[in-house]
Amino acid sequence: MKGVRFSKVSKAFGDVSVLDGIDLEVQDGEFLVLVGPSGCGKSTLLRCVAGLENPTAGRLYIGDRDVTDVQPRERDVAMVFQSYALYPHMTVAENMGFALRIQNRDQGEIDQAVNEAADMLGLQALLQRMPKELSGGQRQRVAMGRAVVRRPKVFLFDEPLSNLDAALRSQLRVELKRLHRDLGATMIYVTHDQVEAMTLADRIAVLNHGHLQQLGSPIELYRNPANRFVAGFIGSPPMCFLEGIDEECVIGVRPTDVTIGEGPLVGTVDVVEPLGAQSYVHLSVGADRLVALADVPPPAGSKVGISLTQTLRFDPETGARMA
Repeated sequence: MKGVRFSKVSKAFGDVSVLDGIDLEVQDGEFLVLVGPSGCGKSTLLRCVAGLENPTAGRLYIGDRDVTDVQPRERDVAMVFQSYALYPHMTVAENMGFALRIQNRDQGEIDQAVNEAADMLGLQALLQRMPKELSGGQRQRVAMGRAVVRRPKVFLFDEPLSNLDAALRSQLRVELKRLHRDLGATMIYVTHDQVEAMTLADRIAVLNHGHLQQLGSPIELYRNPANRFVAGFIGSPPMCFLEGIDEECVIGVRPTDVTIGEGPLVGTVDVVEPLGAQSYVHLSVGADRLVALADVPPPAGSKVGISLTQTLRFDPETGARMA
């Protein structure tokens, strides 16, 4: 058992509460993604696992071991940061093998571990280069390789792709997915990027104001959100909400469930965003706003009929999902 368990974990900085009684279990070998708005506590939760922050209350377990008060170096975790944090005076191979070298491992063992990690991440041709000779994507792969070499119980990723351009992020998402498959390791990943969360995660934990809002698979959170916050946070573009149609509830609808043509609602096309084969069509329906996905979008300013093929209902006061 090499999973991670948070038992009523809280964290405060002075009078500011960042985490409030988090109960969460990460399964052995799972890829769990933590998402939420800035300041929700997701990075703080990750840093608690690493030992870089100490919980104000609650206990933290890696496997069956209580590591709440254990020093970071004794937790057997590896963290990959947003900044690559490579030693500029060391080659790629030296950077990747550094953690094993300070453990006084045999050089043959270090070389074997570095070569295995380099094979996984396509770094063999770069092992003798210096960090300044690498692109941003290559540096991040080296940072990942440095973690792989250690073969820790848990891998921790704190927005590792946020400094890269869209093409590199897409490429490294595939490499991360492959790495998780090959290692079968427990991975906890913090991101604000919807695509990363949906494509990488076995399960997603959604945080807001230090509270766990919902835990589930990407499709479960997308189709069956527990409350209005999760519904509006998961998905790109996010779920739209109609508040003026039914006084007893707020209606939520995904852009893929909005059909333009004949329907009981009438809206005005505000803006059309071409995406290539399809377009996002932004609509005004009275005081409410909708987004639809259309193959052939109507022109801006036109009046159109609208039908909603699937909707969810939320309590207008609490935001809770209604049956």
